[in-house]
Amino acid sequence: MTGGWSLRTLVADLTAGRTTPAAAIAEARARIAAASYDAWVEPASRPISTGVLAGVPLAVKDIIDLAGVPTRCGSTLRANAEPATVDASIVREWRRAGATPIGKTVTTEFAFFAPGPTDNPAAPGHTPGGSSSGSAAAIAAGHVPLALGSQTAGSVTRPAAFCGVASLVMTRGRFPVDGVVGLSPSLDSHGLFAATVSDLSFAWSALSERPEASLPNAPRLLVCDASSFDLSPTMQAALSTAVARLRAAGFVVDEFPDAALVPALTAAHPVVMAYEAARERAVELASADQLSAPLASLLRTGAAMPREEYDAALATIASGAARLAELMDGYDAVLTPAALGAAPKGLAATGDPVLSRAWQALGLPTVAVPGMRDAAGLPLGLQVVGRAGGETELVGVGCRVEGLLRG
Repeated sequence: MTGGWSLRTLVADLTAGRTTPAAAIAEARARIAAASYDAWVEPASRPISTGVLAGVPLAVKDIIDLAGVPTRCGSTLRANAEPATVDASIVREWRRAGATPIGKTVTTEFAFFAPGPTDNPAAPGHTPGGSSSGSAAAIAAGHVPLALGSQTAGSVTRPAAFCGVASLVMTRGRFPVDGVVGLSPSLDSHGLFAATVSDLSFAWSALSERPEASLPNAPRLLVCDASSFDLSPTMQAALSTAVARLRAAGFVVDEFPDAALVPALTAAHPVVMAYEAARERAVELASADQLSAPLASLLRTGAAMPREEYDAALATIASGAARLAELMDGYDAVLTPAALGAAPKGLAATGDPVLSRAWQALGLPTVAVPGMRDAAGLPLGLQVVGRAGGETELVGVGCRVEGLLRG
């Protein structure tokens, strides 16, 4: 079964008594059994929570602790991991909002580049992206209405774009990361997948306990065309089409005025990631011969990196944050492609996160907006980037953009 499961529709059905929490959980398990796309690694049986999202099934990426279930991180090093004794903080927050975790989803090895077995429900035979591959695929396949991911480079935004679903990367530090096996403390952020940005808005309201944003009548956007990167012709055309639609609808869409800023931040990001990963995953570095080549290379590169190079990258990010704050004065968000193009064919690699690195370096919230496709029908995702702490307003802008892209 493919096609998203609407969170808003499910909650409406639960509220009206057309279904029950137990029936919704059973429906999720039936959907998973009918067509898995190898998105899941471990089922979980938890009491149904109470709250706004009571009865909503939730998928949890397998670097996030779920009590009673091992956290294996897609790695043979953790094949015999003991079950977690407590939920990660972010899982507790979602349970407080009412969502019920029903299992763990596939991740790339320690949330880096070595892929798992997951296929792409929106483009079978093409990568679902990484590292939150299982969570994105679970949404695209309609297994669950909500799925948790994490992002250090492009691990939420890229899978959402490739699988044709919506995602939210939260402001770094918005919620604690205890109970999450991370790579880089300066970069790791929580993420969320849903079928639509409208569903993200509803879910974020439940999690943050804030009302949904009133949709802006005429959002003001800066468009970053990513022309310094190797965009596919289809993505270039999709961005041009989107800009034309937004302007026709009354949006103010101006060109991003600093061509050097995003490339500089993009270059600083992997320096910070490698340096911190070598220290965050020091235990795994000691067993690097048992890791995939990409992860072993990352950890070894970071371990050999001079402190001065790391400090220079952090300084670039700090100055870039100040510069972006100036540029965004008077604007609601930055609009830019979410990936270089559609999902590449094959499952041996997960694609390039380059278009997320700058925003992740800054720790800003981003929303991947689905709705566009190439001539072959493959999803093409765009993203909007907001201010730190501005998730509520950003998903409101994303809803407006989504409505026009799907129209």
